[in-house]
Amino acid sequence: MAPSAGRHVGLPQALKQHNTIDMKRFTTLGAVFMLLFSQARADEGMWLLHMLQKINEAGMQESGLRLSAQDIYDINNASLKDAIVRLNGGSCTAEVISSQGLVLTNHHCAYGAIQSFSAPEHDYLTDGFWAKSKDQEMHIDDFYVSFLVRIDDVTERVLATVNDDMPESERAETVAAELKAIQGEYMEANPAYSYDMKTMYYGNEFYVFTYQDYRDIRLVAAPPESVGKYGGDTDNWMWPRHTGDFSMVRIYADADNNPAEFSDDNVPYIPKRHLKISMAGVDQGDYTMIMGYPGSTDRFLSSWGVEQAINLYNPSVVECRDLKLKTMKSHMDSDKGIRIKYAAKYAQTANYWKYYIGQTKGLKRLEVQTQKQKLEELFTRWVDKDAGRQETYGEALDLIASYYAETDATVRSEVYAREAGLLGSDIVLFALRVGFRAGGLFDEDANRAAGTRAMLEGLAESHFKDYDQDTDRDMFVNMLTKYRDDIDPALWPSAFQTVQDKYKGDFAAYAEKIYSKSPLRSADAFAEFLANPKQKTLDSDLAVTMAMSIYERYSQGTAAETQEKFDRGYRLFVRGLREMQPEKAWYPDANSTMRLTYGPVGDYKPADAVHYDFVTTANGILEKKDNSNAEFIVPERLEQLIKARDFGPYADENGELVVCFIHGTDITGGNSGSPVMNADGDLIGLAFDGNWEAMSGDIAFEHQLQRTISVDIRYVMWILDKYAGCTNLIEEMDFVYASDEPADPANAEPQLSDPAGGK
Repeated sequence: MAPSAGRHVGLPQALKQHNTIDMKRFTTLGAVFMLLFSQARADEGMWLLHMLQKINEAGMQESGLRLSAQDIYDINNASLKDAIVRLNGGSCTAEVISSQGLVLTNHHCAYGAIQSFSAPEHDYLTDGFWAKSKDQEMHIDDFYVSFLVRIDDVTERVLATVNDDMPESERAETVAAELKAIQGEYMEANPAYSYDMKTMYYGNEFYVFTYQDYRDIRLVAAPPESVGKYGGDTDNWMWPRHTGDFSMVRIYADADNNPAEFSDDNVPYIPKRHLKISMAGVDQGDYTMIMGYPGSTDRFLSSWGVEQAINLYNPSVVECRDLKLKTMKSHMDSDKGIRIKYAAKYAQTANYWKYYIGQTKGLKRLEVQTQKQKLEELFTRWVDKDAGRQETYGEALDLIASYYAETDATVRSEVYAREAGLLGSDIVLFALRVGFRAGGLFDEDANRAAGTRAMLEGLAESHFKDYDQDTDRDMFVNMLTKYRDDIDPALWPSAFQTVQDKYKGDFAAYAEKIYSKSPLRSADAFAEFLANPKQKTLDSDLAVTMAMSIYERYSQGTAAETQEKFDRGYRLFVRGLREMQPEKAWYPDANSTMRLTYGPVGDYKPADAVHYDFVTTANGILEKKDNSNAEFIVPERLEQLIKARDFGPYADENGELVVCFIHGTDITGGNSGSPVMNADGDLIGLAFDGNWEAMSGDIAFEHQLQRTISVDIRYVMWILDKYAGCTNLIEEMDFVYASDEPADPANAEPQLSDPAGGK
């Protein structure tokens, strides 16, 4: 997910690209009665699994859950957590759905993998990919999944090393050192696992998350974009939705079921737990729950942070990404090969371009800044009533207000440095990475030089695989020209002045030299440089010079003393809020750790005289069909199946094929691909998006409007079975039916329509 408003984000985090979503929850047997008379409410909370028994179990069971907290999270026995995996360190979520390591996630989560196997002569993005046997499954490079093993609270140990009188920088160094020591102890005890040290509640609590990583992952199934991405940017974040946003991969392991590097000798992984497929469907008020890895929220963001987001941060992101999208699209529309190369980059850029537009509208419409101000006023009154609280928390809000006052002048510059500069064109980011890493080429140690060369060759292979020089040159010129024109010259990178002085302010002239002479301009030119590297060549390269200059400006960011105001202010504010309202079950902001959220299936009213039902059906696919518009193409076979009403056992009780449904659960980016489960822990859907009216949800949860958009698992199975003919996959899954006498989905007779429209 893009960096959250109001936070100072370092380069490694800022350069991460995340595909994703957003939303939330509520349900209960008693709620069914309530729903007869009132609109369903979404229920807020991204809950840590190891705290469920203490905080949430009773409420979840009152809402309809038929499991215990131990059924969900157990470190000694198989539990639901053992069926949920983190993709690539937290970009998405997925779930194991068979005893043979079959994994389900979103289409957009595997989009880069699908793209990597695609070419004009075998365009899997357009046509889809279906492995009818395991020997057709394709290994995905640089793709891995992580199983959560356990969560350990180390807060007491870490806090014993610090005190409130420490300068914030000293505190941060002390905490980092202690966490590093703890991580070392865990690694020494069991080096087969990986360990994430996580800070919660703005530096008030600390946890160790233990994972087991599997790296032999193979692509199994992916629908065509006309299914998996149906509606494109137009429907993104919108309801009603008709998108079959799913794909499948498989985990492979060695003969002992342990993680192993890719090998033809590896075998399908046997999971501790896999999810069963429910064929019961959903009704209004039904209990649902989601487990996954939400990436980032800012629920404790102050009123000053909201104001900065609305007026400065969000508009800057939107402006930069808008130009980048237009530049990419002009080239993608002219050449199919370029469209394939840039498909994932375009989707990543577009996702949060639209997100920030919606978030800004939501923050304004729902008057979130006013809500935050009321909470801050309540906090101030609570602090002022006690001398001890004044001494401990009295400075918190002043520090926060001061931070935003000091950063308002530079926040646009930081956004532009990242969005238009470092991420604006591919060559700038590539040049930055080369500039930082190429020093080893000139080392007297031959082994180190050879290692650096091999690393740079791998970096180049990844970079040039999806690269078009003409497209990138246009992005370089357009993005840096906008950066120069929109930002105060006092905040320019130093290389901009060189463009002004030596190239008469013409970035096209500067780019001409880069894209005709730089060793970074093409795969062949870079290979030639690596064969005979010279320090002088690297030092004088205009691409490296520009990249380093932009990075230097970006890394100046927020002054250390200003950042300390943010860190200390929020740490004290959040600690004080929890002390002020001890009866409230506070959950920490999302940070790519496994969370659970639960809530009811439910319709909603987004505006006056507008009502949205809680499901969509295949009828809507044909209603939206427009084969002149790439976003709404319906493949001929899909259209025929829908018109024939050949829905088999996947139809609902009315004979309709449900495509998507909405429910009130609390998710965000990183939850893409998360399983939607019913009260028994069986799979009923796949989360993939949030709704437009509640785009401010990452900052302030909206109980009346917030909904998760999920694809119904029966539609996924129907596409696999009826559209793709992947009975091999259907047969390896376990199905659960509402009926006492279930039919076999692989052998069920189709339900055909007559000309009058009946079954």
